[in-house]
Amino acid sequence: MKVAFYSAKEYDQELFGTHSDEFNFLFLKNHLREETAALAHGYDAVCVFVNDELNRVVLEALHKGGVRIVVLRCAGFNNVDIEAADALGIEVARVPAYSPNAVAEHAVAMLLTLNRKTHRAYNRVREGNFELNGLLGFDLVGKTVGVFGTGKIGLIFARIMKGFGCEVIVYDPYPSEEAKLYRLVDKETLFAESDVVSLHCPLMKETQHLYNAETLAKSKKGFTLINTGRGALVDAKAAIEALKSGQLGYLAMDVYEEEKDYFFNDQSSGIIQDDVLMRLMTFPNVLITGHQGFFTREALEGILDTTLENLRAFSDGKELVNKVS
Repeated sequence: MKVAFYSAKEYDQELFGTHSDEFNFLFLKNHLREETAALAHGYDAVCVFVNDELNRVVLEALHKGGVRIVVLRCAGFNNVDIEAADALGIEVARVPAYSPNAVAEHAVAMLLTLNRKTHRAYNRVREGNFELNGLLGFDLVGKTVGVFGTGKIGLIFARIMKGFGCEVIVYDPYPSEEAKLYRLVDKETLFAESDVVSLHCPLMKETQHLYNAETLAKSKKGFTLINTGRGALVDAKAAIEALKSGQLGYLAMDVYEEEKDYFFNDQSSGIIQDDVLMRLMTFPNVLITGHQGFFTREALEGILDTTLENLRAFSDGKELVNKVS
């Protein structure tokens, strides 16, 4: 089976390359988009990641070239036009869970880093500066932590925060039995009461710009917002205004709405043209990481295993248990 593997990094090639006897992988550094879809001509499948674009035009080009399945190396599928894929007869399969602990733990790491300013302290001490001014944090114990979305990642984050002695409140329109062990609230209550909010919901029409000028204004003044989900959950321009006014006290972002042109690549020798991203990076109370929440050995191994399972099932004509429809 021939697989065009887009957005390939060295670690991808090392992992998936060990199965080259089973699948014929073409590793491409390019993102999949309209201009690069032709590279998959003659291949049975494409393997893609979070910033690859699979709109109707791209899917039509893939179908014309012989592609019959799209395998995602991630859980989210907001970058795929599922209706177009169904109409074309292209199967879409994802990795629904690889290491939810990885993302939840990264969210906690970002919270602790922002609060106790360990990133700034690290740089100071290396320069011989042991001054404490500007490094003041707050105790997490007793704080109200709002968890928006209680899938596997959200629940793990909730458990960790409970261990810190926080009061955990959760919002989910379809709560699991475990989610019901916490105080279930509506969105407005979560906005108003939370000292810390962590976003763990999928990106869809209802959640796009979940945090915007209106909802930021309804939130507790000086609260901390953590986004390790999808960039478009937060209106970055509105967040900038809230940071300037002090309404938003701290912002941690492992994702960014317009990240596809920058994240996962070395931009250090070029000029970043995104003025919103550059403005965010000027705030001392903003922490941005380059979509690394998933990046642990265990998570990569999980992605590998499930992606190969999806390819094997399609190749053997078996049921696609991870099918997106």
